[in-house]
Amino acid sequence: MKKGGCIYIMTNKNNTTLYVGVTAKLESRVYQHKNNEIKSSFSFRYHLSKLVYFESFHSIEEAISREKQLKAGSRQKKLDLINSSNPEWKDLYDEL
Repeated sequence: MKKGGCIYIMTNKNNTTLYVGVTAKLESRVYQHKNNEIKSSFSFRYHLSKLVYFESFHSIEEAISREKQLKAGSRQKKLDLINSSNPEWKDLYDEL
């Protein structure tokens, strides 16, 4: 059986910096971002602690493919994606 995966977008309190990531365990990965557990990470450096978007997939391979697609896209496409499902840019972590 293949393991599922998720892509997610994190931002800072002012919604100015975006980070697209992929993981097999979304809740624990976002917890790491929120608690600054990885000091050398991009999210630590830019204080990215707010989950504003995520998608789930049946396999980690599908998630990785989607992550690459999002990272190759423009900032505006990421903003449009967030605005389409989370127009208030609220933190979705508590909904996981």
